[in-house]
Amino acid sequence: MAMLQTFQQEYMQMPPITRAYTTACVVTTLLVQLEVLTPFHLYFNPELIFYHYQLWRLVTNFTFFGTIGFNFLFNMIFLYRYCRMLEESSFRGRTADLVFMFFLGGFLMTVVALFVNIVFLGQAFTMMIVYIWSRRNPYVRMNFFGLMNFQAPYLAWVLLAFSWLLGNVITVDLMGIAIGHIYFYLEDVFPEQPGGFKILKTPAILVMLFDAPADDPNYAPLPEEERPGGFAWGGEGNQQDQDQ
Repeated sequence: MAMLQTFQQEYMQMPPITRAYTTACVVTTLLVQLEVLTPFHLYFNPELIFYHYQLWRLVTNFTFFGTIGFNFLFNMIFLYRYCRMLEESSFRGRTADLVFMFFLGGFLMTVVALFVNIVFLGQAFTMMIVYIWSRRNPYVRMNFFGLMNFQAPYLAWVLLAFSWLLGNVITVDLMGIAIGHIYFYLEDVFPEQPGGFKILKTPAILVMLFDAPADDPNYAPLPEEERPGGFAWGGEGNQQDQDQ
């Protein structure tokens, strides 16, 4: 019971976007494991999407990482860890911007998948998140399973090499790195160049849905003695080393 309560507490402390996406991935995998769904219901298939209107495939192909095993656990650990660190650091208080990054990355991967034979894009999405975090934390020292030390910007490439050594096809990882770099360059690099400007702008509807409205700087509350009704209207109101 205590372990369950600890897990529940830790789960609810996860930031909302990380919690939602990680949960979707775990639930999808469990449903496949229990044979409620099959991967054939989930994979990216342009013909079924655009001619048979199975639009859910645009999302579900990002939430399935294979049956429960080493590859699934490996991806979940990295997805949870680096998505959470992004959401709690550079996207802190900017949930709409994180959602926009998700949409933009997913859109670009979907476009690429139209021309290459890739039917599940979750691993590429995880690699994109890892790459963006690593480029935004260039001075963090990493340790990979106690075997090697390196700076954070090399993390995605170390993971790609590890995947290759395990015999996996690295096309998906390369896609994630490439699209992560496109986002990083457009959002963080180009606007700081001479003559540069901000290209990516989060749509207002996402800001309205996911970000709390900003306080009006001209708002000044009435003194307590002038408040109506006599009620108390007011209220009381980083980088460090990361080890794999």
